[in-house]
Amino acid sequence: MRVVVTGASGNVGTSLLESLGREPVVDSVLGLARRAPTIDLPKVQWASADVTDADLAPLFARADALVHLAWTIQPARQPDLLHAVNVVGTRRVLAAALAARVPTVVCASSVGTYSPGSKSSGVPESWPTDGIPTSFYSRHKSDVERQLDRFEADHPELRVVRLRPALTFKRAAATGVHRLFLGPLVRPWLVDRRFVPVVPRHSRLVFQAVHTDDVAEAYRLALLGDVRGAFNIAADPVLGPEELGQLLGARPIPVSTTLLRLGADLAWRSRLVPTPPGWVDLALAAPIMGAARASRELGWKPRVTGSDALVELLAGIRERAAYPTPPLARGVPVPGSSSA
Repeated sequence: MRVVVTGASGNVGTSLLESLGREPVVDSVLGLARRAPTIDLPKVQWASADVTDADLAPLFARADALVHLAWTIQPARQPDLLHAVNVVGTRRVLAAALAARVPTVVCASSVGTYSPGSKSSGVPESWPTDGIPTSFYSRHKSDVERQLDRFEADHPELRVVRLRPALTFKRAAATGVHRLFLGPLVRPWLVDRRFVPVVPRHSRLVFQAVHTDDVAEAYRLALLGDVRGAFNIAADPVLGPEELGQLLGARPIPVSTTLLRLGADLAWRSRLVPTPPGWVDLALAAPIMGAARASRELGWKPRVTGSDALVELLAGIRERAAYPTPPLARGVPVPGSSSA
């Protein structure tokens, strides 16, 4: 089996390549990245390709399956570039997969594609995927879902799978996550129990997490199984203010939606953080997901709890843990920053 992976050098991509390297059914993997890494992994060849302008069909030729992970959340101050990578790039990937006659396409979606929903019970994959309008990330994920809907309807001969993971963490991605979401002013040593005395308490500030290696396992199972459609990927427990307080040794204090949004907006406008306030809207609105279908049809079961995945990420941020690919390595500026 020959597999092509776009966005292969990122958080999920690196774990997936390692997983596929151990899979006997897989003979070779072509990892595509805008900046091809030099790291050697079993069965993996690297190629440099930008989904916005590369001739992708020849790269997909003779592939038995394609996993599309290429995505960007930075530079958030350049929305046209984000749209070109995330939305137009996906359109180009699907067109190239069709031209190359790739029989199986597995695409990265996200909890961020869902419309607002319950924070107390897990929504199924049939929940509306119209996104959160004030979040560019959510709008882009919803747009990609519409593309996949049309692609599936127009080409029923192809097997199309989409995975919708929760927040996805691993230690080796910590430097990349810190760089993209927190920025240089939030020093790694600040992410320590000693310096986090309080956490915000809000009835909607409730989320799920999953370890990146467990997400990679879901992709492996989707590649090898005879499945189609969408799968929620999330681990227990659901994390709210009380759980965060226990993990961080911090006291939850009530915070209003207005204050959360205002603080995020001021930090963004002052360029203290690289993430726009739409991420707060997404965090408050996105529903909790039920992962029963992944368990039943993929045979997927997370090996790491969501709380342990978060603790591992926070420890990695403090330790400046990294991985030797451009998106995850140390010393890489945030795209679009003054030092980029």
